[in-house]
Amino acid sequence: MASTVKFPKTQHLSNLNSRFLQAGPKTSILFLRVSIELHRPNYSPNILLQLTKSQNGKLDYLISKNTYKTPSKNKINLRRQTFAKIPTKTAKRRHKGIYHPIIPFYKITNETKSICSNNCHKREKIQGGMIQVLGFTLLVAFWLLLSFEEVASHGDHSFAKIGIRQVTFALSDDVYVKASPTILGSKGQNSEWVNVYISNLNPSIDDWIGVFSPANFSDSTCLPENSRVSPPYLCSAPIKYQYANYTNPNYKVTGEASLNLQLINQRSDFSFALFTGGLSTPTLVAVSNTVSFVNPNAPNYPRLAQGKMWDEMTVTWTSGYGINEAVPFVEWGQRDGEQRLSPAGTLTFDRHSMCGAPARTVGWRDPGYIHTSFLKDLWPNMVYTYKLGHKLLNGTIIWSQIYQFKSSPYPGQDSLQRVIIFGDMGKDEADGSNEYNNFQRGSLNTTKQLINDLEKIDIVFHIGDICYANGYLSQWDQFTSQIEPIASTVPYMVASGNHERDWPNSGSFYENNDSGGECGVVAQTMFYVPTDNKDKFWYSTDYGMFRFCIADTEHDWREGTEQYNFIEKCFASVDRQKQPWLIFIGHRVLGYSSSLVYAVEGSFGEPMGKDSLQKLWQKYKVDIAVYGHAHNYERTCPVYENTCVSDEKDHYKGGLNGTIHVVAGGGGASLTPFAPFETAWSIYRDYDYGFLKLTAFDHSTLLFEYKKSRDGQVYDSFTISRDYRDILACTIDSCPSTTLAS
Repeated sequence: MASTVKFPKTQHLSNLNSRFLQAGPKTSILFLRVSIELHRPNYSPNILLQLTKSQNGKLDYLISKNTYKTPSKNKINLRRQTFAKIPTKTAKRRHKGIYHPIIPFYKITNETKSICSNNCHKREKIQGGMIQVLGFTLLVAFWLLLSFEEVASHGDHSFAKIGIRQVTFALSDDVYVKASPTILGSKGQNSEWVNVYISNLNPSIDDWIGVFSPANFSDSTCLPENSRVSPPYLCSAPIKYQYANYTNPNYKVTGEASLNLQLINQRSDFSFALFTGGLSTPTLVAVSNTVSFVNPNAPNYPRLAQGKMWDEMTVTWTSGYGINEAVPFVEWGQRDGEQRLSPAGTLTFDRHSMCGAPARTVGWRDPGYIHTSFLKDLWPNMVYTYKLGHKLLNGTIIWSQIYQFKSSPYPGQDSLQRVIIFGDMGKDEADGSNEYNNFQRGSLNTTKQLINDLEKIDIVFHIGDICYANGYLSQWDQFTSQIEPIASTVPYMVASGNHERDWPNSGSFYENNDSGGECGVVAQTMFYVPTDNKDKFWYSTDYGMFRFCIADTEHDWREGTEQYNFIEKCFASVDRQKQPWLIFIGHRVLGYSSSLVYAVEGSFGEPMGKDSLQKLWQKYKVDIAVYGHAHNYERTCPVYENTCVSDEKDHYKGGLNGTIHVVAGGGGASLTPFAPFETAWSIYRDYDYGFLKLTAFDHSTLLFEYKKSRDGQVYDSFTISRDYRDILACTIDSCPSTTLAS
């Protein structure tokens, strides 16, 4: 019979116990897969370590070799489960059909006696047992990870909570919904507030309003997926929703409510439907009048991006005009100077371009037409104005408002240059709607801070997990509307994340469902990046004294791959005398992170990431590597092979001798906790929303700042001061070949 003993009381265990207390029930069970040191050479069997939080809050554990334990009421039932034996120094994880080595799990050593006698199927009491980490301290677990909502891959989109196919119809004369005004955008606006009034003789606390666009959302507008299946009652999810009592606490008593909802121009009309029965079993009881913009097809939401050359700016926008209805173009020129016209190309996609549900089913919404124009031969550092145009077949021109941007500096130009970097922002609704999961609650704060500081920003990098549409395509319009003040003024460069690209059997490196069936198509169409093949979403771009090498972490980056070769070429081709600041960017953490999600892997970053890329970072003396994916902020020391190569934390002078790795995934989506211990290479960690700002004052001085989204203040910073000769100087594993020949 397995014995039970108490863990020694340590700070780490206190942290872990607090996580149990947050988990809820009187007794929480946790399984850790561990490796045990048996004082027998070359033998290290797999075991399971079970942690139990008892009623008094103490942590107990049981160990057993080759045994799987499942809790049942107050007893621990044991059943046989054989695991493959693994070497002490490697563990294996399945990844795209390949087994890859990662950093090992725990060793449990016993100072007083052997855990296992000749009969290793017996489980004996551990006397004076202690946990040792192979190079790290690790007190986290797969089972615990899956139990915490903030660590998971966010589950389904909030719209997935709505039982679209379970809807029943019970339209009633006792219920009334009215929306006003009915005509929006009369002064050219692309967003307006609408008041929705509700009167219901049989109100309930779970009544909710769904906003639908197009306004006609009955099954008469969609076809079944096959001839033997009838279409659902509703053909698509609402573009947003809100509970009737959101701002009306007496709704259950009075049956009357008034909601103020913000609408943006999305190329179609709108209606507001009242449902009872909550989200899971909704019953439609009333539909409002329709509401529409004066011109639903108007050009909207311009997104600037750097072109393939430093003197080129691209403008991408969305409209309802196809190429058979109007000719798209941009009128642009230097401010107060002569204006010229540049044509635009037009792209779109249909439902069959999606890889799966919900993007292909209830989440589908016509994306309209996405246009891109290339503004070339720009003079450096000049302010240009531009406006979007569509020339209709009758000769009429539909114009957008006038925007402006400042052109990029010449590569190597010595001037003040300011860069913003963040990941995983997503979108949020100013009216409080669509917040069932409270998913991206920091998004509006980040957006607000960037808008407020826009005059001191030159270029923005949003490094993956862009809007978290997760297959509900209406959200892309809402995201581009949210960032319009930023993206229409400075280049808004994006990277590909798991929530844009990943889908089984679609060519993504990770075969999960995170994109909701979009499989990269929407992001690659909605945003321009300077790459020849948009599905290969890796690229480089220069901005003055900066060289940025942007990886696509959702495709294979390992040595010998096409992307690995690109990354090395990007590093090797930069002239560090002209562009001293070399920045590597990727969505997933290919470097270092002590986030819980990576600690449970035992790899403190994407498995194989450091193994494949750290020799490139070191050889080419990459200054800073920035990642998202983990929704928090963390900065390391200059590090190489898990070791700090400098004791300095704030003011680096001369060569770094390693790369500073930064996680900046706190753009807005729900936060990711850290492992309940510290690592030797981590300097600063913050469980909050925020973004990075890099300021290059000249070729010798760089300022790094981490700002929180809630107030825009600086909470972490450092400077790098050096000369060109410091970049040329040898450091660990980066010295070129030399000769003693004279």
